[in-house]
Amino acid sequence: MIYVITWTSISYAYPIFAQQGYENPREATGRIVCANCHLANKPVDIEVPQAVLLDTVFEAVVRIPYDMQQKQVLANGKKGGLNVGVVLILPEGFELAPPDRISHEMKEKMGNLSFHSYSPTKFFFLVISPIPGQKYSEIIFPILSPDPATTKDAHFLKYPIYVGGNMGRGQIYPDGSKSNNTVYNAITAGIVSKIIRKEKGGYEITIADASDGHQVVDIIPPGQNFLFQRVNPSSLINH
Repeated sequence: MIYVITWTSISYAYPIFAQQGYENPREATGRIVCANCHLANKPVDIEVPQAVLLDTVFEAVVRIPYDMQQKQVLANGKKGGLNVGVVLILPEGFELAPPDRISHEMKEKMGNLSFHSYSPTKFFFLVISPIPGQKYSEIIFPILSPDPATTKDAHFLKYPIYVGGNMGRGQIYPDGSKSNNTVYNAITAGIVSKIIRKEKGGYEITIADASDGHQVVDIIPPGQNFLFQRVNPSSLINH
């Protein structure tokens, strides 16, 4: 038998970005790379059997906390439901079970999900995203344990499993720029002299700097709401 232990990581990311930018989804520090774009922290739960036989299909169940009433700002500025995604890092030798090895009962539990390898050479790293969070806050991965007849490195050991999940869009894009799903602060304190609504959504905010009066322009993407806060009798700051 192979004894499997689990270790839950906190991470929120959009797996396709991680696939493009990182050869290994788990950094040397143990951090899952998804957290480079998704800055909020919430736990992700995973449930697997305590022990499994060799060359056996078993379930890895990942649960992502999800508030069904919560909405997010989409790229076009509109409000919509949250998507979810998962990066599952298995021990080498474990892999996604082939369709002909998955039982009918397990297929019904899985639903119409499509899992992918993290890369052509990393079959034991699995990703899925984006999928509707309201429907798939619990995701079942069909995992095949290694067969010592074909996998020389298969041993009777304790194995760690790492998982990272995401809920909603990231606050930062891979190039370091902000998405519109985050807070934008005014680049300077001063008086807002002009607000122009852009044709494709978003705003240009012109601010007269409080220190010397020169004009600066803030570009705000679609989907943002404004909050003006008086900081003293002669100046305003836009958040």
